[in-house]
Amino acid sequence: MPMNQALLPEFDMEMAKTRECLSRVPDAKWDWKPHSKSGSMGWLANHIAQMAGWTGDMLTTESLDIAPGGKQMEFPSAKNRQELLAMFDKGTASARTALAKATDEQFAQKWTLLQNGQEFFSMPRIAVFRGMIMNHIIHHRGQLGVYFRLNDIPVPALYGPSADEQQMAATAG
Repeated sequence: MPMNQALLPEFDMEMAKTRECLSRVPDAKWDWKPHSKSGSMGWLANHIAQMAGWTGDMLTTESLDIAPGGKQMEFPSAKNRQELLAMFDKGTASARTALAKATDEQFAQKWTLLQNGQEFFSMPRIAVFRGMIMNHIIHHRGQLGVYFRLNDIPVPALYGPSADEQQMAATAG
């Protein structure tokens, strides 16, 4: 089985779970932070919403410099839940299309993340997809769950029941 075919069911399931989490971010709490060193709920939700969309570029380019010439890249930023979900849906659809077309050869090729021309890391695209996209989304989705709990927002049941929901979230597929 080609790698992309093995990855698509997991991608669909995790993106459905991620969308469920993002759909709960209230506009009224966009600027809320659990600590002065933490990002706001809106910042965290934006970060999560952007990540799936990185897939297509990662599969079709050799590298990305996040601070070309020393200037940090600016990423799109949603200002409310409606914009957030639209950005997430667009990025997820683009990522799924790219994954469906990806070959094992593409996944085996190295991809490099740069910062101001300096290599931050270089590894096979499959490792970038799993580590810097999928696992990264799941990690921050967990953080968002803590933000929800601290704000009495029901935490979705993702891999089993939560204290707020006894039934698991629906999955794509």
